Amino acid sequence: MSGEEHSFGEFVAARATSLLRVAYLACGNEAEAEDLLQTALERTYKNWDRVRADSPEPYVRRVIVNTAISRARRRKILSIIPTRVLPETPARSADVDLRHVLMDALRDLPPRQRAVVVLRYWEDLSEAQAAEVLGCSVGTVKSQASKALAKLRTALGEESMEGVIGNARA
Repeated sequence: MSGEEHSFGEFVAARATSLLRVAYLACGNEAEAEDLLQTALERTYKNWDRVRADSPEPYVRRVIVNTAISRARRRKILSIIPTRVLPETPARSADVDLRHVLMDALRDLPPRQRAVVVLRYWEDLSEAQAAEVLGCSVGTVKSQASKALAKLRTALGEESMEGVIGNARA
């Protein structure tokens, strides 16, 4: 094993769990999160000489977020194409805990807003760091965060929150 492979392996061993969490929050699906992380690590390894000189973690986060946004756009386009038979919608459980309610609301956000919420509030990055990961301005991060939080507040109105709290107490 070369020194380059060894340093990449050490990076993956140290940061894979954190990066998988970012991927999961970016897409909301465990299997897709693993695939996103695998794609990001593959792209990172191909550019390891250049990436390791800087901090590799922001680079991997950026690849995860950008790939998640691209895939969400593709799915959106495919969902517009009409089907002959409408797919069945799964029944929602009456006993929903806060985590599921939050994840559903997060999944309903547009990909860019979801990415901003994940980076700012789950990963606790500053606005400047999130802007760097997303490749946009700080102002864009601020406006996307504001819009996302407004949508989340609407989605998680008082009625839902009371239901969640009531189920948690039961």
